[in-house]
Amino acid sequence: MAINVSVHMIHEPIGDSPVVALPTGYSFRAYRPGDEATWTAIQRAAERLFEIEDTLFRREYGYDEDVLAQRMAFVVAPNGTDVATITAWWKEEWQGRGPWGQIHWVAVRPDHQRRGLSKPMMTWAMERLAAHYPRAMLGTSTARMWALKVYLDFGFMPDPAELERPEIAEAWRSVQEIIRHPRLGEG
Repeated sequence: MAINVSVHMIHEPIGDSPVVALPTGYSFRAYRPGDEATWTAIQRAAERLFEIEDTLFRREYGYDEDVLAQRMAFVVAPNGTDVATITAWWKEEWQGRGPWGQIHWVAVRPDHQRRGLSKPMMTWAMERLAAHYPRAMLGTSTARMWALKVYLDFGFMPDPAELERPEIAEAWRSVQEIIRHPRLGEG
């Protein structure tokens, strides 16, 4: 089992990313006013590491619904139910390194996980980020190994600035022992 440590991953510069389509019957839709409850319900259904508070959505995204409509997507299942969400967000100033695009709050309801939704969601988000930013980052946990694999597949790597911390380096070694991803090498 991997060590549960919060980490950042970076993609610098944003280059070609895989292009993966949604499975047949699924579709994307943009954020619409009132989707705060939908987003929160998806996050709560998917989250296993911590509690999703009622105030989280507004703390993370604010109230600019025009921006949300351009940056947040939901995946709709064949039966019309919203089952996943991803946001192509940004940080104006991240860790003293200037502006970055950000993959933010990716979640898939458990009953739709392992159905091939994550990579199409990343395709959607990376296309939007690449149009506005030369680089991207994301925050996650080393306990989310299969999410880490998807991020690695899309060109993200552990943030080198964090690898200087022994607990972060050890957590990534633990992840690599399980997922054996070629981008992480044998180190």
